[in-house]
Amino acid sequence: MSENRDYAKQTEPEYKVRSYNWKTAIGLQQVDGLTPSKYLIETANSNISGEISLAEAERRIAEYYEQKPALSDEEKRSEEADKVATHIAQILANKTFKLAPIELLAIHRQLFDGVFEHAGKIRDCNMSKSEWVLGEESVVYDDYRMARESLEYDFEREKAFDYSKLDERQTIEHIVKFIADLWQIHAFREGNTRAIAVFTIKYLRTFGYDVTNDTFEKHSWYFRNALVRANYNNRKDGIVATRVYLTHFFENLFFGGKHELRNRSLHVREGNA
Repeated sequence: MSENRDYAKQTEPEYKVRSYNWKTAIGLQQVDGLTPSKYLIETANSNISGEISLAEAERRIAEYYEQKPALSDEEKRSEEADKVATHIAQILANKTFKLAPIELLAIHRQLFDGVFEHAGKIRDCNMSKSEWVLGEESVVYDDYRMARESLEYDFEREKAFDYSKLDERQTIEHIVKFIADLWQIHAFREGNTRAIAVFTIKYLRTFGYDVTNDTFEKHSWYFRNALVRANYNNRKDGIVATRVYLTHFFENLFFGGKHELRNRSLHVREGNA
């Protein structure tokens, strides 16, 4: 037998996957309250139909904003949504993956290239963020000085974990915990949830899961709120961190579950929100 091996060059994915990648990319902008422009939708449809390549789609979006002399605040938000959505579609089309912190950092860098100066860089300050689902309270994130070590710890623990004796439900529960813990580190100043979402999809594919349904497309804000609830405790008010909502999201994603993913049901004071 010859020692030579033929490696197939990666090409753009088939129609169904292109469509899923774009719908997911566009839907994930809801995480930060962003809405892609009509031009982005037209460009995405041209790629989905096979009329243009992903590289051409990126070029068109870049030129679209380069030609605008001055952007309003609303247009700047659309620019972020358009560029990041295009980058997500590109990353999801790429089948490579490495279970290591460098993968998450590379995803963030590619997602926000030309959008944030700190793309791909671990944050350099402590922070908090008011969350609607918490009644404007904030999750407690890792100290920024520990973020890199926390990432390395979680990834090393995940690489060493043995999934072989778990059934599918147990597998979901473990992945949910891993992703919730990664998100709570909040390695990045901005764009943390979108980077975690893209990383999650690529990681799930290494398990052989075909995650080409509309869960991320239609329920990305629920995904973020579920991550928040998985990492928030307020014993004084009787609120305990729970991963049940995130598990519902993943059960819908993995198995076509029928859980009703309503954001209001996640609010810490449902009925008074």
